[in-house]
Amino acid sequence: MEPRVSCPAAAPLGERQFRVLVGVTGSVAALKLPLLVARLLDIPGLEVAVVTTERAKHFYSPQDVPVTLYSDADEWEVWRCRSDPVLHIDLRRWADLMLVAPLDANTLGKVASGICDNLLTCVIRAWDLRKPLLFCPAMNTAMWEHPITAQQVGQLKAFGYIEIPCVVKKLVCGDQGLGAMAEVDTIVDKVKEILSRHESCQ
Repeated sequence: MEPRVSCPAAAPLGERQFRVLVGVTGSVAALKLPLLVARLLDIPGLEVAVVTTERAKHFYSPQDVPVTLYSDADEWEVWRCRSDPVLHIDLRRWADLMLVAPLDANTLGKVASGICDNLLTCVIRAWDLRKPLLFCPAMNTAMWEHPITAQQVGQLKAFGYIEIPCVVKKLVCGDQGLGAMAEVDTIVDKVKEILSRHESCQ
C-alpha cells in the first residue's frame, strides 16, 4: 500500500494550502465529525485529513467524511521494512495544525501521560511543538468533574497545546452539565483565527 501522505512538504507554506489534521476519539461528540470537516473545508486555502481511533468509528460513517481518513491499520500497512515510511511521522510533518475534536477522557489521560498506543496518540507524541495543537475535551459531567481531569488538561496546556473548553448542555446520556464538546462554530472560528495569524506572517 502506498502512503497517502507525502513526507515533508516540498513547497513553503506560502505556496500551498494550510494543512489541518483532525484527530477524532471515542466520545459521542464524534457524531459531529462530518459537520466539522465540512465546515473546515468551507475555509478557503485549507486542506484537511483525519486520524481516527477505533472507538471513534462507532459514531460516524466514513462515507460522510469527504477527506482522507487514517486509522491504526494504515500505520502497519505502509510499513514493511526499514526503508518504508512511518505514517505517524509523515502525518506530523504534513500538518500545519492539529485539531483533536473530540478528545475523550481516555485519550486525554493517555496524552497527559505520554502513552502512544495507537496512530493518533503516536502523532500527538511526535508533534512539532512549534505548530499549534488544539484540543476539545468531551466527556460526561461526572468524568469532567473528577479531580484528575483538571490535572490532565493542565498538563496538556503546559505542553503548549491550546484548549477549546467544553460547554454546559444536556448530554446524550441525559445528564445536564459541563463536559460537552465546544460547538462546531466555536472550533472553526479558532482554526480561522490561527490561520489568519499565519497568513499575516507570510
